[in-house]
Amino acid sequence: MVDTPILQVTAVDFVRNGNPILSDISLTVRAGEHWALLGPNGAGKTTLLKMAGAFEHPTRGTVEVLGKRLGRVDMRELRTSIGHVDPRHTLPYPLRVHEVVLTGLTNTADLQQRWTPTAEQIVEADRLVELLGLAHRRDARWPTLSQGERGRALIARALMADPSLLLLDEPATGLDVAGREQLIDRIDRLQTAHPELASILVTHHLEELPPGITHAMLLRDGRTIAAGPVDEVLTSENISTSFDHPIRLTRTDGRWQVRTDRTVPA
Repeated sequence: MVDTPILQVTAVDFVRNGNPILSDISLTVRAGEHWALLGPNGAGKTTLLKMAGAFEHPTRGTVEVLGKRLGRVDMRELRTSIGHVDPRHTLPYPLRVHEVVLTGLTNTADLQQRWTPTAEQIVEADRLVELLGLAHRRDARWPTLSQGERGRALIARALMADPSLLLLDEPATGLDVAGREQLIDRIDRLQTAHPELASILVTHHLEELPPGITHAMLLRDGRTIAAGPVDEVLTSENISTSFDHPIRLTRTDGRWQVRTDRTVPA
């Protein structure tokens, strides 16, 4: 793996309308690492993810994405090398699944006029459709997909441009149990299929973490509670501090479970 970090956040503050959203945040993500950003609502997770995706500048401190410092680079151009999965992505027309995936090449909501994908690009789109478990839905139109199928199609779309960094903002929101488990399984398979890919997944539900998560950062009120290898960060003590509630954390077959710790006064 390369030595240059995929993402380097150094002593970052972010202030909006006079309100501090992030305070003294530092984070280093390297190729092949899979990070989880965890914390309660309002902890600053989405703001940090927007910086990683080159959508926000820090108020103070520095953010370097793929070796390019925000403020010194064309943000729009930089975003073409980042796979950002937005579960709120909307389509102007009822495209088929493989067409949605192909729009990842042009970073548009629709297929561009007078643009035709190459045979190699179509093959790659089909590979990603299969990797995300949607081969049987390749020609299905967007309105007929379940929410879970849409989420997996958007991950395939984000991977179409062969990004070095994949950003997932609460991808399991609104899914039923089956949809959530299918999504988690397919995200986990990316680690084997794309070993150099780095990813950051935002959630406040530890049950939604794939087994392949390698690192975690816990936030509360815009500050870091803990950050580093997942087994060191995800402890009952750290989770209880981050969520301000006595929590007992256990792990079985690589998956996390949480419950209130009845031995600690609430």
